[in-house]
Amino acid sequence: MKKINIGLLGFGTVGQGTYKILTENKELIANRHNIEFNIKKILVSNVNKKRNVDVDASFLTTNADEIINDNDIDIVVELLGGIEPAYTYISNAIKNNKHIVTANKAVIANKSLELSALKNTYNKQIGVEACVAGGIPIINAITTALSGNEFISIKGILNGTTNYILTQMDEAGLDYKTALKQTQELGYAEADPTADVEGIDAANKLSILIELGFNKYVHPDNIDTIGISSITKKDIQKANKNNEKIKLIASVENNNGKLEYNVKPISLPNNHPLAMVKGAFNGIFVTGNAVGELMFQGAGAGSLPTGSAVVGDIIAIAKTI
Repeated sequence: MKKINIGLLGFGTVGQGTYKILTENKELIANRHNIEFNIKKILVSNVNKKRNVDVDASFLTTNADEIINDNDIDIVVELLGGIEPAYTYISNAIKNNKHIVTANKAVIANKSLELSALKNTYNKQIGVEACVAGGIPIINAITTALSGNEFISIKGILNGTTNYILTQMDEAGLDYKTALKQTQELGYAEADPTADVEGIDAANKLSILIELGFNKYVHPDNIDTIGISSITKKDIQKANKNNEKIKLIASVENNNGKLEYNVKPISLPNNHPLAMVKGAFNGIFVTGNAVGELMFQGAGAGSLPTGSAVVGDIIAIAKTI
């Protein structure tokens, strides 16, 4: 049986979900793929912090070099978030002969050209399934099963926080500030929700989808982006009167060979598949010239759904080692 050693950079919500799946489903994965995964080291900021999973303290380290420079580790899983130090860690890991799996949409969207050059130079893989839409396998669908299509458009609700806020404004009649506060209390939104509510998070994810689906890199800063912080109860009520729902939509469309892309709130007819996506769920509506229209919906974030996508990439890369 093939044995693959893994190092985790980051042990927050997604890191713990990834650890849980790899340990609890270890036998299932081994039987299905004839691969045994061994989590050798985990980077944390505080070794003594209480966590939702039981892990031997000997596996924990506060020194990233213990993972990056370990010649026995095959795959480094980066789950820190943000651009730095994540980019430096990923870069050094690739240079040290390691494949990468990440859920970090910010570093992939903002450093795509640099990372592509690195992985080509060192002949390494970077798995990014978990960067977009959590547990929904949209990256795999676009790059494998649907890769024979010319994509006409990809439109989606790529941020569960904003979708939850808009759902509460619609169904519970809350104003924006009250809905945001409730979302923060439930843990869907950070104390500083700017990246979510101003559309920055969705723009990062859209950048990744544009590159993979349309073979064109667009930096997130070059995507016209409008968030939901200016949406009012009156806007929601007006949409309801017109039998519509307001959703924050990240969209890319091939218009006669010219790509048009943006992130902004849009009023959709109630019968549109994306209008029916409620709460913290994500939804992605794909149109291809061969397959036609497809709708993907599911958990766009969370420990186990995103961990599921991370593990899927780990397995895919392990099969090629």
